[in-house]
Amino acid sequence: MLKNLKLLLIIFILINSLNFSFAKEDFFNEGKLKFDEKKIDDSKFLLQRNIVFNPKHAGSYLYLAKIYNLEKNEKEEEKNLNTTLLLEPDNEEAIFMLINISLKKSDFKKVNDLKKKFSVICNKLCEKISSIDENLKSIEPKNES
Repeated sequence: MLKNLKLLLIIFILINSLNFSFAKEDFFNEGKLKFDEKKIDDSKFLLQRNIVFNPKHAGSYLYLAKIYNLEKNEKEEEKNLNTTLLLEPDNEEAIFMLINISLKKSDFKKVNDLKKKFSVICNKLCEKISSIDENLKSIEPKNES
């Protein structure tokens, strides 16, 4: 009887742990779908919920940064982009978004550092390097000697 109870308990714990792991990923996918449907508040809630269950999920931070970009909350956007890069240093979309923020702030040193890193790792967004260069040239102060 005691062996059956232990076996039942182990099976119960195993099933619940599998169910819990599937639920974590579901919050991100649901949040991403809501973001695509332009249901920003619902998406933000689901992505934040995913972060509670899986704090090392870089995609959640990236989509939260996109939401904060739409909401014009630059401080939170930058914070989430930095967290994305901390978890996934080669995320080219996060680097590109951070370059745009740094351009707005006229932080040329950070833009150049991020641009170098971006040009090394780019796969999908390589065509954006020329637009970064154009923006940098148009904003960069001219040295008059």
